[in-house]
Amino acid sequence: MTEATTPNALVVMSREVFERQFDDTRIARLRRLATVPDPVFTDDLDDLALRDRLSEVEVLLTGWGAPRLDAERLDRLPKLRAMLHCAGSIRPQVSDEFWERGIRAASVADVNAAPVAEFTLAAVIFAGKKAPFIAADPASRRLNGLQAERFGELSNFGRTIGVVGFSRVGRRVVSTLQQLDDVTVLVADPYADPAEIAAAGGVHTPLEELLPRVDVLSLHAPELPATRHMIGTEHLAVLRDHATVINTARGSLIDTEALEHECAGGRLNAILDVTDPEPLPEDSPLYRLPNVMITPHLAGSLGSELFRMTDAALDELERYAAGEPLWEEVTLDALQLSA
Repeated sequence: MTEATTPNALVVMSREVFERQFDDTRIARLRRLATVPDPVFTDDLDDLALRDRLSEVEVLLTGWGAPRLDAERLDRLPKLRAMLHCAGSIRPQVSDEFWERGIRAASVADVNAAPVAEFTLAAVIFAGKKAPFIAADPASRRLNGLQAERFGELSNFGRTIGVVGFSRVGRRVVSTLQQLDDVTVLVADPYADPAEIAAAGGVHTPLEELLPRVDVLSLHAPELPATRHMIGTEHLAVLRDHATVINTARGSLIDTEALEHECAGGRLNAILDVTDPEPLPEDSPLYRLPNVMITPHLAGSLGSELFRMTDAALDELERYAAGEPLWEEVTLDALQLSA
């Protein structure tokens, strides 16, 4: 543990995000934890009027809309020692120069995982009952539950759920799914510890063995070159008839054209909170299919949930100022395997 300090801090994110994440209460807490001369916030690190302000900053609290911290911007921040990210992935903000200068980083991605896992649980339950698909199909919604099985069996009992990616969200999903009766949760992740998967209630299973066994396939892998279209034609083809594909992670994990083909034929269903591209073109057939539910990236933190992320980042600032270890410190090695 190092000596406690009162670091000079600045908030950097888009104006819209700042206004949603920092109310008077949270700005007051920020000022108690750090030295915060005006301005408290900027959305432009290239503003020459901020040169003197930036020269004293030790800690940046960043968020959605914050620029990449390249060599030129870091030169204007000679005293910068830490970046505390009030959102999920720090990938858009950090650069090689950031790591080379030994700057520390922390993210509240684990906090942001909570609403995504909640959304995914709801999607799995709705997928079991085929509720969004029946609601979107005029013929099916006029039938009673014993007749409305056009999209598959209507049940959440004894289901097998496939989770691809034992990420922050993935492990939360595995745990929350245990509240369903007689559920089997198979988890595909080559980097995960099988013992940790088992402790959460899942069964470590290679992807090729998982796919033909599941009623629902839920994706939680990071967006990396190696994961682009990790679910393609050959993977979708081995899923059971009427299986539902859920994606609350990144649209690029699925080959969109392959998914369009399977859903248009009625063999598979899909619940997509992310797509590739995002948004889809207006003429995408996926918009018109009753067995596909598309939402505009709603699963992550929104509304009052944003304050939970701010509070977590301020908790990290409190630990930093006290000379204590950061709770969610991000390293370069860890970033290479995460979102």
